[in-house]
Amino acid sequence: MKEVSIENERFQEINYTENPLSKGKYDNCIFINCNFTKSNISKITFIECKFKNCDFSLITSKNTAFRDVKFINCKLLGFNFNDCTESFLAFQFENCHLNLASFFNLNIKGTNFNNCDLREADFSETDLTKSSFDDCDLNQAIFDNSILETVDFRSAFNYSIDPDRNRIRGGKFSISGVVGLLRKYKIEVE
Repeated sequence: MKEVSIENERFQEINYTENPLSKGKYDNCIFINCNFTKSNISKITFIECKFKNCDFSLITSKNTAFRDVKFINCKLLGFNFNDCTESFLAFQFENCHLNLASFFNLNIKGTNFNNCDLREADFSETDLTKSSFDDCDLNQAIFDNSILETVDFRSAFNYSIDPDRNRIRGGKFSISGVVGLLRKYKIEVE
């Protein structure tokens, strides 16, 4: 099957579960209200694309490339971003559901998560330097051997981060969020 190269296109209300997205490169494209649930987007490159109100639940994404991609109001449950191509990997998330997503061992410096649900997401061994979690729910999210230097957690909530197992130098935390740094010590903060 021949690979496509598509630029500046708009894709709206397409069910890619039934009609798979063609393999190839999508540059500066917009996907609106599209359903990718359980579909395979492996070996597809997305450059400067926007996904709005799309569902990526239980997707297969081996060697998929996301370069300067923005996800807005998307459902990405269980998405294994660590299966994606790491070179030039860059994305932003706004109002997204990323429960059980995995960012294991990725270099995603400067990633912005804005008003996202990241419950049980895995950030183990991930470099998140200069990233931000603005108004994000990080309940049971995993931070283990992660680089969290200069990361902004000031408005994030429900996180539990072990300062002995993660690099947090220069991280920004709110007074109410400091409890998430002390949880392992089982102390009471009033």
